[in-house]
Amino acid sequence: MQFDDDAKLDPSQIEDVRASGPQQGGGGGGMMPAGCASLPITGKGGGCLLLLLAVAALFVFKLVPTPLTGDQQPQQGGQAPPRPTLTPSGNLADACQTGADANQSEKCRMVGIVNSIQAYWKHAFAARGGAPYTPARTVLFSRAVNTACGAADSAVGPFYCPGDRKVYLDLTFFDSLQRDFGAEGGPFAQAYVVAHEYGHHVQNLLGTMNRVGNSRQGASSGAVRLELQADCYAGVWANNAVKTGFYSQPFSQTDIDQALSAAAAVGDDSIQRRAQGRVTPDAFTHGTSQQREKWFTVGYQSGDPKRCDTFSGTI
Repeated sequence: MQFDDDAKLDPSQIEDVRASGPQQGGGGGGMMPAGCASLPITGKGGGCLLLLLAVAALFVFKLVPTPLTGDQQPQQGGQAPPRPTLTPSGNLADACQTGADANQSEKCRMVGIVNSIQAYWKHAFAARGGAPYTPARTVLFSRAVNTACGAADSAVGPFYCPGDRKVYLDLTFFDSLQRDFGAEGGPFAQAYVVAHEYGHHVQNLLGTMNRVGNSRQGASSGAVRLELQADCYAGVWANNAVKTGFYSQPFSQTDIDQALSAAAAVGDDSIQRRAQGRVTPDAFTHGTSQQREKWFTVGYQSGDPKRCDTFSGTI
């Protein structure tokens, strides 16, 4: 995974609040300790309804995905507040200017990954017609953060909040992904996780939240189909990433293997087996390891969002 040294980075897409310490705030609650197999649905601020799976270290949100297919046009979903102009934060603007910086620094790598993902989706939405793609910031935090979806801490891992249309990420999650979940790790595992969360942003922008409805748990639930579609969207970006101009060459098989390892590590069956010694399909919220690998691969091999219709047929 090599960035083009001369690629121009846009640090304004990243908000780094780590230097200011834990971002505590009200409106949170509803969380259970990490190690639980699943967590209940809890109402949150900003109109969000979250289904948290702390063991998976991923948030599941009440989003309803609509693939970019058929006659439906992308629409602006939800009731997000007016978006401010994006401006660089922290020292990212000085430290992360080119792809060469992204090749040397983890935080600059995050900038490059986010830039590439959003460049792809901007193009995909424009090619489809209708409403344009609206950028989403990624917030780098430490320990705790306050969001429009409530307060969260690092135990929940990366997540996307529809209420403020931001991706939240504590970089220490990637250490946990290897240490606690047995993933191979590596730069492209990080890229897969970020691309998955931006898949949720795409789902939110398409304005299809009602498709999940009350189907929030179970092997064939709307929640599982939602997550698998986000995995597929991550694969679609990976196929098209070099075309965004941020990478010097297509991803290697080693890169893709890192993504597949991360996808398998956070499969419901793998997590439940580690946490409780047995698999309970009725409690699934993200899909099995095999399903997560499968749908990332579908997206990666096709490079086509239309192939990511996880809401039709078997998964």
